[in-house]
Amino acid sequence: MNELTNWMMVFLRVSAMLSIFPIFSSSNFPVQMRLALGALVAALVYPTLPSVAIPAMDIWGMVGLMAQEVLVGLMFGFTSRMVFFGLDMAGSLIGNEIGLSLPPSVNPMTGASSMAPGTILFYLASMLWLGMDLHHWMLVAFQRTYEFVGIGQAHLTSAMMQDVIHRTSLTFVIAVQLSAPLLAVSFIISMVFAVLGRTVPQLNVFQENITVRTLVGMGVFGVGMQLMSQHIMNYLRSLPEDILRVAHLLNTH
Repeated sequence: MNELTNWMMVFLRVSAMLSIFPIFSSSNFPVQMRLALGALVAALVYPTLPSVAIPAMDIWGMVGLMAQEVLVGLMFGFTSRMVFFGLDMAGSLIGNEIGLSLPPSVNPMTGASSMAPGTILFYLASMLWLGMDLHHWMLVAFQRTYEFVGIGQAHLTSAMMQDVIHRTSLTFVIAVQLSAPLLAVSFIISMVFAVLGRTVPQLNVFQENITVRTLVGMGVFGVGMQLMSQHIMNYLRSLPEDILRVAHLLNTH
């Protein structure tokens, strides 16, 4: 009975993480497959954990313990998703600057409204994440989280809240870093056409500005894709360590 309870607690934690984890939480990823994946990971992880005897408790105590494990899993998933939030924000900035903000498209992976550059960056990050074998390293990191925060040992601390705020601000840093070349090109084009509008009043500055900004912006976006992928890979590589850091902070009194 104790083994079944431990398996259930691991299943709740990993299922909660997968529910908001990038790729696995997409609208076209079947819920049944997500639950089956959570059950499989729980079956593989819980035998490797040290034997934990869950004290006898009433139904409300068990519900509270289950809710705590779900919250821990959601915290892990939220930490992993922050990079993809930054990519979506970068796509919005790029789309606004190069004139691709209308009409917004629907990202098939998230089911939310997104601009074309944001969808491209999301697919790029997903392929890099799978290509670098990070899904296996994420499973290893998840198993190691029990070394820092076991079943029923999580605590919300001020250090944890400060880390969440820091990770939220990191999304803006990611967005600015990825969109910086496009922002610079858009600024230069605006300055050039502002000067042309003064020197050649007959020129339709507004129409020509939009056309040139879109063409040049798409060219810079394509040329800079390799540099963007390097930045994205650097952030993706740190995801396993980020999960372990969150687990450590959850058990810090």
